[in-house]
Amino acid sequence: MKYGKYYLAALAVIILDQAVKLIVHYNMEMGLPGEIHLIGDWLKLHYTLNPGMAFGVELGSEYGKLMLTLFRLVAMFGIGYYLYYLVKHRAPKGLIWCIALILGGAIGNLIDSTFYGVWFDNAPYGSSTPWFHGQVIDMFYIDIWEGIVPHWIPLLGGKPMSLWPIFNVADSAIFIGVLLILFNQKRFFGTDDAPEHKNQTTIEQQQGL
Repeated sequence: MKYGKYYLAALAVIILDQAVKLIVHYNMEMGLPGEIHLIGDWLKLHYTLNPGMAFGVELGSEYGKLMLTLFRLVAMFGIGYYLYYLVKHRAPKGLIWCIALILGGAIGNLIDSTFYGVWFDNAPYGSSTPWFHGQVIDMFYIDIWEGIVPHWIPLLGGKPMSLWPIFNVADSAIFIGVLLILFNQKRFFGTDDAPEHKNQTTIEQQQGL
């Protein structure tokens, strides 16, 4: 269980992510007609498809989606090995759990990109093959703000804009993992407060170095 518990955590994220996506796909109508309000107009369930990266960003070339999916595949193996490396070298457990969350989220969205074009026939129109061209299912809709950007803001002033992220369980796991790592950089990666460093510093001070 030295390594297993962390990979099981990643597996739990994958199972939860895929379960929610399947429930949404088979029980909700896509778009506004099927929208479910959870907390007023602020938090909703909204079935939508994401053809690219976060926030629907797409790679422009004909093979952009394929390249993105292959990149996710390579990243999955890289993150999986990094998790093994951290456990082997006894990295802080908090960091290892964060990487497990990120790994689970990465695989969750990779499954969509790899198989959903075949399983759910949701590959974008004109795709060369449904394999590796599946669109990611998103459903959590946070309606933060929508309106006209104040005129004093450079470039965007006077333009309509919406802040409404739509994401899934996999995205949430990745976001939480990355956020916790950012907030705990000194604890996870710093060496200034390590006991060995403190002891060495004390010895050097006693020796007049």
